[in-house]
Amino acid sequence: MSELKFIFTGPPGVGKSTAIAAVSEFAPVVTDVLATDELSDIKAQTTAALDFGEITLDDGEKVRLYGTPGQRRFSFMWEILIEGGLGLVILVDNSRPDPLADLDIYLENFSGFIRDTGAVIGVTRMESHPQPDLDDFAAHLERHGLALPVLEVDIRRREDVVQLLDVLMMTCEPA
Repeated sequence: MSELKFIFTGPPGVGKSTAIAAVSEFAPVVTDVLATDELSDIKAQTTAALDFGEITLDDGEKVRLYGTPGQRRFSFMWEILIEGGLGLVILVDNSRPDPLADLDIYLENFSGFIRDTGAVIGVTRMESHPQPDLDDFAAHLERHGLALPVLEVDIRRREDVVQLLDVLMMTCEPA
């Protein structure tokens, strides 16, 4: 039996914990603490270290899912969590003021990891905030010299998160 490790990242409140909970075979391990800065206006708690969940594929392979803290003050955990990782799910909340700028933070901070492994972008809340659209995200990635899959997702739905992971696994497979 082998093990796969995938990392979920994105801004605070985007739904990393929720996405992992949607697919994990057990209640995810979370390291939430009270939000004490401007984030407390949006949510009461924030991830300080990581979220962890797991799923088992039909062939017995374990897929370990790690969620990073979204706040930059916890970015030291980003480097720790990507060690041994095989790919990255970047979640972007389209209802935020500048989702493309949010995406840039994670593209820049995980650039080496993305280059060496693979990544997929999951855009949330598009039903209520349709702009920028998926073509805008693709064009933005192209300006960065990247061709990454971009999907509209509802991270509360298991099938949407499974689709993100399926697409990520395809991008990480050797050609």
